[in-house]
Amino acid sequence: MSATENRPDGLRSAGWFEAPSKNGILHRSWLRSEGLPDDSFSGRPIIGVATTWSELTPCNAHLREVAEHVKRGVWQAGGVPFEFPTSSIGETMVRPSAMLLRNLVAMDLEETLRGNPIDGVVLLAGCDKTTPAYLMGAASTDLPSLLITGGPMLNGRWRGQTVGSGTSVWKMTEEHRAGRMTDSDLAEAESCMARSRGHCMTMGTASTMALLTEIMGMQMPGTAELPADDARRRTTSHLAGRRIVEMVSEDLRPSAILTREAFENAIRINAAIGGSTNAVVHLLALSRRVGVHLDLDDFDALAREVPTLVDVMPSGRFLMEDFAYAGGLGAVVGQLGELLHREVIGVSGHTLAKAYDGAQRWHEEVIRDFETPFQPAGSGTAVLRGNLAPRGALVKQSAASPHLMVHRGRALVWDDYESYLSDADDPDLDVQAGDVLVLRGAGPKGYPGMPEIANLPLPTKMLEAGVTDMVRISDARMSGTSYGTVVLHVCPESAVGGPLAAVRNGDTIELDVPARRLHLDVTDEEIKARLAESSAAPWPAKRGYQKLYIDHVLQADQGADFDFLVGVETATVPRRSQ
Repeated sequence: MSATENRPDGLRSAGWFEAPSKNGILHRSWLRSEGLPDDSFSGRPIIGVATTWSELTPCNAHLREVAEHVKRGVWQAGGVPFEFPTSSIGETMVRPSAMLLRNLVAMDLEETLRGNPIDGVVLLAGCDKTTPAYLMGAASTDLPSLLITGGPMLNGRWRGQTVGSGTSVWKMTEEHRAGRMTDSDLAEAESCMARSRGHCMTMGTASTMALLTEIMGMQMPGTAELPADDARRRTTSHLAGRRIVEMVSEDLRPSAILTREAFENAIRINAAIGGSTNAVVHLLALSRRVGVHLDLDDFDALAREVPTLVDVMPSGRFLMEDFAYAGGLGAVVGQLGELLHREVIGVSGHTLAKAYDGAQRWHEEVIRDFETPFQPAGSGTAVLRGNLAPRGALVKQSAASPHLMVHRGRALVWDDYESYLSDADDPDLDVQAGDVLVLRGAGPKGYPGMPEIANLPLPTKMLEAGVTDMVRISDARMSGTSYGTVVLHVCPESAVGGPLAAVRNGDTIELDVPARRLHLDVTDEEIKARLAESSAAPWPAKRGYQKLYIDHVLQADQGADFDFLVGVETATVPRRSQ
């Protein structure tokens, strides 16, 4: 049965290629210049292959090769593939923050899908913000869509020990600043961290979002954890090309997959894998695109009964290559039992229960069982509230220090990251191990883009004294590869008048993670008076995309999406221009 026969409204691309007279001739004739046979324009679904390939995005630099395997599958299944680029954002390169451009990439994809003769799309992403950006753009058009992430790098190895991208960078640079690691040692280790293609091989945001998009049903089962250089990634990409053609015939769209139950599964899996706090802001944004009610407190409530099962950096010892060979996501699904909604459907066309039926766990240290977990239930991301964060803040418990989960300390405050870095290396800095380091002006509107700077490097004076962690609080984000007792996403941010702008040096701050409390020991009246005197304000952008971003970005508890992009507008055939 052809795609047209199984669709009551026929193929969307027919609005271009089967249009009468001049319009049809115009569209067909221009594409004939690419050497397409006559039968490419009738009855065959047009499949977009969207890619975030860029040499400026190292994590995604191999996606053009992946695209070739996808296109083989599309041709084999009777579709006609068209590869196209969008903006790409590399977390490791872009300043001031790749998050600033996530919404731009989402808009780029959405408008490309909306304005072209595309019946279904395969999305090639991988680096931190490219994956959620592509899902947001595709969800907003609601065309049949299938995601393929590029896969993690192979394990880093240095002098017989495992080193992980991001996580080992933070640890080794701190060792270097403390004088316990030489320049030559650091340079040698640097060359051993990223030794293959792919995204971070720690459980950072890239790996987290790959796994969450798979459990939500937007990736083929068993593919997210495969290393980028594993031949099975190319094989599964070929099979995904076949599958998207079937999805067009079935009219299987993101709106049928991205349900409330799918988001709940993602939240629980995020807790089980010790996933990134960035997942919170991305899932909130995506949920608002598809009209699913999700709020910050869901991430705490749904994760409380889930133990951390995966012993992978930054929370643990192993890396994503080990996780893949230990059984991967399927093994985690098997351990969570009825905590997951197992009747949800995915791009494979199967329920979650069928998709992971028979999955095995091959390494009991990398992936623990439910009865003897890596960390106990309730050790996932916690949502804090109080007079310092009336709309919430986050802390990643699995990567924090237990002795700081309940803490009371003196605030030391900085209004910008650069000033903090300068002061942190000052041997005369008035700082003690029990102090609370506060950074503000780093939220969505304040920086702009809410950069990953919440995991402030500890003052050199403290490192030399043997201190390995301190409480840090900010309205910024932190890399999913990072660790420490870091309170982040404080909302509302200081630049829009949030209470963080009222904190002064010497104030006392109370952190009580078990009670989910973040409190500034100052009266409400004093906070109000201080805010009235505050000079905190959004970044003074005057033109271009940065101005658009600052004028329209929502706060972290709403996903930091644009206010005008909330909701779905299914892509139909646009009005003719000829």
